[in-house]
Amino acid sequence: MDAIDREILAIVQSEGRISATELAQRIGLSLTPCHRRLRALEDSGVIRGYRAEVDPHQVDLTFATVVSVTLQNVAPGDFLDFEQAVVDLPEVVQAQRLFGNPDYMLQVVCRDLKAFQELFDTRLSALPGVQRLESTLVMKDIVPHRGLPI
Repeated sequence: MDAIDREILAIVQSEGRISATELAQRIGLSLTPCHRRLRALEDSGVIRGYRAEVDPHQVDLTFATVVSVTLQNVAPGDFLDFEQAVVDLPEVVQAQRLFGNPDYMLQVVCRDLKAFQELFDTRLSALPGVQRLESTLVMKDIVPHRGLPI
């Protein structure tokens, strides 16, 4: 990966709908080599996909919380079972395994407090191996969905 590839990544990370023609112009390449580089970044998995950033309030998802999860046991199978189950919860928009305590940090988005309570009581607390769940309400997004510092 060279400086041109990094420039391509920086642009498409913030402007995913940019046309190949405009991208080529901005980085100073002709269309064919620019398209070839972009395709190579996609094929190699450096670019994993493209998506729209949706305003949660516009789709009635106004409740956000961070849930820390501590598991009862720390055997490899316990982590795998928990992680596979978390993937099936659409309200969990980000999940990270941590070093130390807690074991996981989940970003959760719901319609409202009542919807979160139901999720917490019926599905989060029933995840495999959970010993403790602690939630913290999100007051305000300061840096939502920032691209990587390429």
